[in-house]
Amino acid sequence: MTESANEVAIRTDRVSRSYQMGDALVHAVDDVTVAIRPKEFVALLGSSGSGKSTLLNLMAGLDRPTSGAIFAHGRNLAEMSSADLAQHRNHTVGMVFQAFNLLPRMTLEENVELPLRLAEVDRDERPSRVREAVERVRLSARLTHRPSELSGGEQQRAALARALVNRPTILLADEPTGNLDSVTGDAILHLLQEINESLGMTIVMVTHDRDRAARYAHRIVTMGDGKLLSDGNKI
Repeated sequence: MTESANEVAIRTDRVSRSYQMGDALVHAVDDVTVAIRPKEFVALLGSSGSGKSTLLNLMAGLDRPTSGAIFAHGRNLAEMSSADLAQHRNHTVGMVFQAFNLLPRMTLEENVELPLRLAEVDRDERPSRVREAVERVRLSARLTHRPSELSGGEQQRAALARALVNRPTILLADEPTGNLDSVTGDAILHLLQEINESLGMTIVMVTHDRDRAARYAHRIVTMGDGKLLSDGNKI
């Protein structure tokens, strides 16, 4: 690939991830090379089982490749220690999932603060960071509410605030509208688009919805059976 490290936020270089299932070897990601530029909003498109979520987890450092290399801002995740990967997840990457993964006994404020505690951010700095993240997703009036008191859309916005609170440079979203109705889902995607444009944050979003990918993303990367099928502009 010709891109220099300064021109690429994430790059996978012939990445594969295989799993043994009984007697069968499953190639969840199979020899995938792709580069994502800083400030780009990329949709990873594919049907269930195409390998898109596995690739996203590899980019996040939540899983290690069987072979190949993954670079985030020039650093190879495949060569990092577990401690370095934890630092990468705490400071470089924010993640949003289809399941909101909010802790039910915690308030919205406590859920959003949690990554700051895990990253050992100074206690005095945490309240302003939490307010900043919650204001960005327009949930300031709900700080003391628990997840059960929030709508689905509000829970996803809370999860987004939690992903933003450590001020990552890369946001990875795995089917962020999968549990939402179409109107609420579009509102979340508008918010992602706004974050991408106003903060200049690199976003990679896994989706199976081609129409939404074409409306919101700068570029669509399509996967099937673990392989890269296409990598281009909107189609």
